[in-house]
Amino acid sequence: MGENLENDSRGYLSLYGVTSTAVLKETIEMIGGEVNYYIPNRFTDGYGPNVAAFERLIEQGTQLIVTCDNGVAGHDAINRAKALGIDVIVTDHHELPSTLPSAYAVIHPRHPKGSYPFGELSGVGVAFKLATALLGEIPVELLDLVALGTIADLVSLTNENRALVMQGLAVLQNTQRVGLSALFQLAKIKREEIDEETVGFIIGPRLNAVGRLGDASPAVELLTTFDDEEAASLAQLVQEKNTERQAYVSTITNEAFDMIEKSDVDSDVYVLAKEDWHEGVLGIVASKIVGKTGKPALVMNIDPAKGLAKGSGRSIPAFNLYNALDAVREFTTTFGGHHMAAGLTVPLENIERIQNELNQYAVENGAAQELGEETQIDSQLTIEEATVEVVEELNRLAPFGTDNLKPTFLFKHLESQDVRQIGGDQAHLKMKLAEGNVFLDVIGFQFGPVAEEIGLHSTVSVVGKLAINEWNGSRKTQLMLEDLAIEGVQVFDSRSTQIPSSLWKIEEADFVFFDQQNSEQYAHLLSENSYRHVLTTPDSFSQFEMRTTQLIFVDCPSDIDSVKELLAQSSPEKIIACFYSREDLYLNGMPNRSQFGQVFKYTATHVDIDVRNKLKLLAAHLKIKENNLIFIISVFLEIGFVTITNGVMNVVKDVQKKELEQAAAYQKRLKQIQSENFFVYSHFSELENWMKQQIKATP
Repeated sequence: MGENLENDSRGYLSLYGVTSTAVLKETIEMIGGEVNYYIPNRFTDGYGPNVAAFERLIEQGTQLIVTCDNGVAGHDAINRAKALGIDVIVTDHHELPSTLPSAYAVIHPRHPKGSYPFGELSGVGVAFKLATALLGEIPVELLDLVALGTIADLVSLTNENRALVMQGLAVLQNTQRVGLSALFQLAKIKREEIDEETVGFIIGPRLNAVGRLGDASPAVELLTTFDDEEAASLAQLVQEKNTERQAYVSTITNEAFDMIEKSDVDSDVYVLAKEDWHEGVLGIVASKIVGKTGKPALVMNIDPAKGLAKGSGRSIPAFNLYNALDAVREFTTTFGGHHMAAGLTVPLENIERIQNELNQYAVENGAAQELGEETQIDSQLTIEEATVEVVEELNRLAPFGTDNLKPTFLFKHLESQDVRQIGGDQAHLKMKLAEGNVFLDVIGFQFGPVAEEIGLHSTVSVVGKLAINEWNGSRKTQLMLEDLAIEGVQVFDSRSTQIPSSLWKIEEADFVFFDQQNSEQYAHLLSENSYRHVLTTPDSFSQFEMRTTQLIFVDCPSDIDSVKELLAQSSPEKIIACFYSREDLYLNGMPNRSQFGQVFKYTATHVDIDVRNKLKLLAAHLKIKENNLIFIISVFLEIGFVTITNGVMNVVKDVQKKELEQAAAYQKRLKQIQSENFFVYSHFSELENWMKQQIKATP
C-alpha cells in the first residue's frame, strides 16, 4: 500500500477523526501523496461512513478512502464505494461487528484474523501504526498527536498505550506545532507542566468542542498549520467554541438531573431524551451523570420532525454498553460504540421500551448489583504521611487514566478548619483539615454547596487524589476531593447583631423561638416545609418534637437550661446557632447598687410619679438607661418597695428591708445575662462542644 501511495501523488484520502486525520495527512504528505481530508459533520452526516458523503467525495475525484477511528460498521457506504470502483481502507478500534465490511483492508488491533499483541489501541494509535508501516520507521514527531488522541479516547492507559502517551507527552511539551503553541498561550498552559490531566481537562475539551458544535475541520487545521497568523485565528476560534460548549453542557446537565430527580422510577440505567438538546455535547452530559450517580446513562435529543431521538451514552466497567445495546438492537435505528461509550438513534416510540429493556438487561446480567456511586480506595493515610516526596514518588506511575488510575486515598477523622466556597459562582469547595498540629489543604470541584454542611471543627473523613500545589516558590501537598463523610452533629455559627436574612432561605428545618415577639415578626419568612416552635412555657417545652433533621435556634433563651433540655430530647443532624438578642442584656449588664439606691431615693422624695408617660424623662434625669430603669422598678414592685396604680408610682412607707436578690425578676435577669454571655458571646468551639455533649447525653 505504501508503494502505491508513493507512486501516485494524485491520490486523495478522506479521513475521519481529528488527531487520526492529522497523523495520516502528514504521513501521506511525507511520502509525496496529495491529501484531501474530510471530517463528517455529526449533525448532517451522522457517525461513521455515510453513503451520500462517499458518493460526493468520489464524484470530486477521490481515488482512495481511508477511514479513521471508525468504519467497521460502515457496510453500506463501503459497498457503495466498491461498486463505484474505489477502494476503502478501514482503520478503527471500536467493537467489531459479527461481520466485517468488504473493504480493501480492515486495520484493527483485534481483527479476528490478526494476532496483534495489544488490542486496546486508540483510533489515533491505529493510525500511527499505519503511518509507521508507510514510513518504514517510527515517526516520533507525530507522537504529540498520538498522546492527544489516546488520552481523549479514554482507552486503557496500559501496555503500548502507556508507552505511546509517555513518549507523546514529552514531544507535546516541546511541540513545534504553531497551532498548539497558540492554544497553549490562550489557555495559559505552561509547556513544562503538560501531563495527561492537562490534555484530558484543558487541551482535549477545546479541540473536541469544535466538532461537537459543528464542522471539526478547524481542529485539524489548527494541528497541522504552519502559518502563525492562521494558528492564532484558529486557536481563538477553538477557545470560543469551548466556551459555547461549556454553556450548553451546563444547561443540559441541569435539565437532565432535574428529570432524574422528578422521576418516580429508580433506574439502573438512565435513558433521558428532550427536545432542543444540542447533540454535540450529550456525551459529556452522559459522563457527568455517570460520574455523579455511578449508573450508565443514555442522553438523546428529540427531533419531532423525524420522529427520532439521537444521542450518546456513557457507562461504567460493570456494564458493557455496546453489548447491552446489541441486545436491544431491534428497537434502535442505528448504534455503535464500545464497552464504555456509544452513539445511537432511536424511534421516539421506542424510547420507553429501550429504557425498560436496558434496565432488565442490567438485572439479568448481574450488573445492577454493581451500579451506584462507589469510590475505590487504594490506601488510608495520615496527613503526616502525605508529603510532597510521597506525591512525587506516586507520580512516577503516570500517565494515569483508564486501567491505570491515579491512587485514591482515605484520610479519617480530621478536624475541619477554614471551610469556604470559591469560584465565581461559588461552585467549588476549599478547606483546611487538621490532624493534631499538621494540616492538609483540600480542593473539591463542584463541591461548593457542601461547605454549608460542614461546621467549623467538625470531624470529617475525606477521599481523593493527592497533588502538589506550587505557589510563590512554596510546594505543598493538597487533596483533590472525590468524596467525604461528615461525622456526628454539625453545628454552625450564625450569631450576629441581626438575624441573617440567609436564615429564612433554609428549607425543611425546625425553627425555635424563645421570644413571642420575634416569632410573630418573622413567622411569614419561613418556608412552607419548615416548622415554627415558640417555647415560652413549660408546656411548650414538654410538647416540643423535631420534624426535620435541622434545628435552628433563632433567638436567645432566658436561661441555659432551656437549650439543655431541648437538646436532650432531640436528635438533630445539623444545628444552626443564631441566638439573636433583641435587648442585649449582657452588654447592658445588671444595674449596680448605686443605681438601685438612686431610684429608691427619688421615689422616696417624690409622689405620684407618672411612669406610664414620663419614663423616658425620668431615665434621662437619673442618667440611667431606660431598660435598666424599668428593671429596677419591676424589682422594687415585686419586693414591695413601691406601688403602681394606673401608671402612677409611689413609695411604700416603713417597708421591711429585703435583699434585692430575693426578687424573682432579679434572678431572671441574672439568668438572662448568663444565658446571653454563653450563647451569644462564648467562643464558638466552647458552644459547639457543649451542644454536642447535651445531645450525647440523650438516653
